Amino acid sequence: MADTGTTTASTEASGGFPPFDATTFPSQIFWLAVTFAFLFVMLWKVAGPRINGVITSRRGAINADIAAAQKARGDAEGASVAYQTALAGARTRANAHAEETRQKLNAEIAKAKALADDEAHKAMSAAQVRIETTQFQARGAVAKAAEEAAIAIVARLTGETVSSAEAAAAVKEQ
Repeated sequence: MADTGTTTASTEASGGFPPFDATTFPSQIFWLAVTFAFLFVMLWKVAGPRINGVITSRRGAINADIAAAQKARGDAEGASVAYQTALAGARTRANAHAEETRQKLNAEIAKAKALADDEAHKAMSAAQVRIETTQFQARGAVAKAAEEAAIAIVARLTGETVSSAEAAAAVKEQ
């Protein structure tokens, strides 16, 4: 125990923190160099390759993801172009079909209009014939009524009897 007391006394005599004791610097530097060399070798041989492997695999995964994204983008653009092409074709076909239908309808309308105009013309011609027939019959009836009225007027005014031929000649003169 006496030996321990002297060590304690000499430490107390130097009066400081042991790592700051200048007499222990060479051993501290030695162990610092050994520890640093050990850590350097461990990082160089063990941790370095592992970190490099992780970075390489990450870089590979990122590059693969970028390539897949670019491929998907190209596929999407191709699909978009195909869709636009199909859509334009469908619009063209729809417009052509609409135009064809419009032309058919216009032809049917023109045909129906021509038939209606023809029927109206026939009906007007028939009506004109009926009007002319009715006018002719009406003139005949008016002439007959005028003859009868002339005979009746002459008989009433003069008391004489006039023949229907004379009455017809008198009506025709007027």
